[in-house]
Amino acid sequence: MKIKDISEARDPDLRASMAALQRAAALARKTAIQTDTGIVVVKGGRLVRISADELRLESDQTPDEKQGPRPTKAG
Repeated sequence: MKIKDISEARDPDLRASMAALQRAAALARKTAIQTDTGIVVVKGGRLVRISADELRLESDQTPDEKQGPRPTKAG
């Protein structure tokens, strides 16, 4: 199922599942930093290990830096 499909699901638990997964991922990253361990994620269909140092660098960025440039409004 795609993210858009999940957000439009009839089941309220299913609709809320993406937010729950995002919260769990954030907590896993925080725990990995605190315990100085890495995490393994899937990027582009491949398993990628991210070290605690890389996670620290990511967490030091502002939210705008993580998301990239925002589109400008036309008008």
